[in-house]
Amino acid sequence: MNNSGAPAASTGQGSISGEAPRTGSVGEVFAAFLKLGVMSFGGPVAHLGYFRQELVIRRQWLDETTFADLIALCQFLPGPASSQVGFSLGVLRGNGLLGGLAAWLAFTLPSAAIMFAFALGAAHFTGPVADGFLHGLKLVAVAVIAQAVWGMTKSLTPDRPRAAIALAALAVVVLFAGSFAQVSAIVLGAAFGLWLCRGEAAAVSGRLNFPVTRWNGGIALFLFAALLLLSPVVTAATQSHALALFDAFYRSGALVFGGGHVVLPLLQAEVVTPGWVSNEAFLAGYGLAQAVPGPVFTFAAYLGAVMNAPPNGFAGAAIALVALLLPGMLLVYGMLPFWDAIRSRPIAQAAMRGTNAAVVGILGAALYHPVWTSAVTNPRDFALALFGFLLLVVWKLPSWIVVVLLAAAGTLSQFF
Repeated sequence: MNNSGAPAASTGQGSISGEAPRTGSVGEVFAAFLKLGVMSFGGPVAHLGYFRQELVIRRQWLDETTFADLIALCQFLPGPASSQVGFSLGVLRGNGLLGGLAAWLAFTLPSAAIMFAFALGAAHFTGPVADGFLHGLKLVAVAVIAQAVWGMTKSLTPDRPRAAIALAALAVVVLFAGSFAQVSAIVLGAAFGLWLCRGEAAAVSGRLNFPVTRWNGGIALFLFAALLLLSPVVTAATQSHALALFDAFYRSGALVFGGGHVVLPLLQAEVVTPGWVSNEAFLAGYGLAQAVPGPVFTFAAYLGAVMNAPPNGFAGAAIALVALLLPGMLLVYGMLPFWDAIRSRPIAQAAMRGTNAAVVGILGAALYHPVWTSAVTNPRDFALALFGFLLLVVWKLPSWIVVVLLAAAGTLSQFF
């Protein structure tokens, strides 16, 4: 398992052997993913289910095994798994980079527009009703992150070595606050995975044939590394807040193993700790992000818009959203022509097992602070957060229903 939380690739026979699925137009790709961007509620695992139903079953763009192989690739990489799968399907169907960009834009646009609109209205949304509504959204964040920790603990730390890695990562993040501690926990997780998590290599299946040359893939990987390494240097030299904003979100997007929920502690360290966004506004926006369709990473559009210092508004939203999603897209595009040669190597699989375990620890630390400490202030808050958690885990209600119920409960609590 990895950052999507979806099952690993199936063990069936190769999906395609030298013969790629038929291609379509960029317009067709945009239309299909715009529909998915409007209807895909429920997080990355649910998104992959929507993709399968619409693109594998109904439209027959590709077969089941090819789809499973593609999920395996995006599980291997940091970044938002559902967006990466969608981007890759756009590359495959749209016959290149333009198809991938069309899929990315169409899938991202609906939820980004909703988050941006909420950011614009947040400053004018004041008073007891607003306070209760926003507090309810903060309780949603508690329930959603607790659900993520619960599910990821079961799937990503099934044995003692990986549980130990998760606990060590949690300790590192708690004792040494900040984004550097989170990056260190991920790196240490990979190192300990190589030591403790070696075992029999998992079976892989099929071949993936994409219209991406190794040269173009290498360029994408070079751009990924160059932006990651040079952005902080250029930012320090210029003292530009716009570049600092890009660097903070790009770094967060480049280091997110574990899906949308894991970006929470990384972004919190980058925007709340320096005072760019208040913790209350941060958690309220994250709570709303659970109710909108499409990728959770569009939370970045909200954060960029509500920044205390310019660039904010539309410019801040655009910079933050592109910066957070760009590294994942560069990585998956760069890896497409190389994936078959890498994914079967035991050393790569061991490193990823350790990294995934470290993700559980990082998310567990985030559940306590800032999520729990800022949202749960009395027994009633605890009861509402537990209620939301049980609705998600036991009754398996869609997250948007939990958002509506807890936001309503938070609002009503101001009058009783």
